Amino acid sequence: MSKRYSYVPAGGGTNYEWSADHTFVKVSSADTGGHYTLMEDNLEANFKLGLHLHCYHAETFYILEGSVDFYIDGDWMTAALGTCLHVPPGVEHACIISEGCDAARMLMIYQPSGFDQYLEELVKFSDADFENNAKVAALNKKYDIVNVGPVPAR
Repeated sequence: MSKRYSYVPAGGGTNYEWSADHTFVKVSSADTGGHYTLMEDNLEANFKLGLHLHCYHAETFYILEGSVDFYIDGDWMTAALGTCLHVPPGVEHACIISEGCDAARMLMIYQPSGFDQYLEELVKFSDADFENNAKVAALNKKYDIVNVGPVPAR
């Protein structure tokens, strides 16, 4: 009989390491029947995520360590330890690790699920794939990621 729950120990979960962050999938799309994905994102000092939005997905961020500056719907704010931010569908947002912060860690809920599947496909991209604008655009469209531009100036 298969288990009707999932257990992910500290430091566990499918993980994706990038140049500026290391992400662990704690609750996958498969675990929730597509309802949401829960991930732990460990950010390095050079982390930044450009301005984007999701037409159908919401994102919720909960800061576990450090601080992250978020640009949401035209407003800049610093999210320190214990801060929770919810970004509904259609709202432009970007984030960057706070100045003077060497690292940060946050939980991210992506609802409905899919961001874990996006990372699963993205990690398979070659350098040539990343240079293929049509291929990148198709993947972003598949996972409801609408890139708007770079991190806005303060």
